[in-house]
Amino acid sequence: MTEEKGIFIKNIYYMLAYAFSALNQGEYENIAKEKFDNIHNLFAAILSTGISCQLKQGLYREYVNKTDSLTTVRGKIDIAGTIKNQLARKRAVSCEYDELTENNLLNQIIKTTAALLIKCPDVEEKYIVSLKREMMFFSDIDVLEPAKIPWQAVRYQRNNSTYRMLIGLCRLAIEGMLQTTESGEYCLATFINERQLELLYEKFILEYYAKECPQVKATAAQIHWALDDGMSDMLPVMQSDITLSKGSNVLIIDAKFYAHTTQEQFDVHTIHSNNLYQIFTYVKNRDKEFGDKPHTVSGMLLYAATGEAIQPDNVYRMSGNKISVKTLDLNREFSEIAEQLNEIVREHFGEERAE
Repeated sequence: MTEEKGIFIKNIYYMLAYAFSALNQGEYENIAKEKFDNIHNLFAAILSTGISCQLKQGLYREYVNKTDSLTTVRGKIDIAGTIKNQLARKRAVSCEYDELTENNLLNQIIKTTAALLIKCPDVEEKYIVSLKREMMFFSDIDVLEPAKIPWQAVRYQRNNSTYRMLIGLCRLAIEGMLQTTESGEYCLATFINERQLELLYEKFILEYYAKECPQVKATAAQIHWALDDGMSDMLPVMQSDITLSKGSNVLIIDAKFYAHTTQEQFDVHTIHSNNLYQIFTYVKNRDKEFGDKPHTVSGMLLYAATGEAIQPDNVYRMSGNKISVKTLDLNREFSEIAEQLNEIVREHFGEERAE
């Protein structure tokens, strides 16, 4: 089976399912039963099913500001445009008005992603047929230039909340796998971008613990600097990937997804320096927040395992705190991955996973 950096394609589906809880709905059950030999087929299958579900609810529409020359006044008159029309001897009034339309950013992103997958040679015909059929309902929607999609302009509210998973999937596909050919056209790369998988890896672990281990509280909590004088100007925010806690027992996890789990110099393998400094800083500052109250604060670097011979599995005692470095093998059946995650909770909190 083709793999993405030592990850079963099916496991990427499970990671997505936790990261985007919508994938746990009944409409996606058939996808979970399928076998995928590449990431493009997986994305095409999920996107096709998601679009089909959205079409049943209706495509999201929003008011978009338009300016047009009309024979009757609509909205607000555009004085400059109207004068221009008169000079050109056009019997039309330039108007600015709001129009309720399906041709908005969310639907444009979906159509752009579908267009890329339809053109991708690695996508099977059955998924291409499904996407083409669904795109018939997007005929009045524009296609964007993939590399220039304004992701920061995406906004969710009650009327479009069902788009959250679809847009997240589209961004993972476009940003993670976009390449430009010599002719200037866009295509999907063979391998997913490492940074995008790292973000998915982090969110998957956080959501797994939030759903499957209710005996602990799972958050992506910020950690406050332990300051002597309160001066915090220009200090960076300390944002943990995953913080597990139960009372005064805390485990801070930094999820790392690298091509190499260790750094090497002169044939000597060591843990990535910046990663270790970072988790140590998180732990010591969180530790200070408890003051004299009895507590335990530990840290863990949780790397996605690679095919390298050396995989870190170490526990260190540093200034009164435990710092662990472990790997999570994503190239196993998902039940085994779940057991690895559950074991971390048992080890640090001494409890079995709640059924």
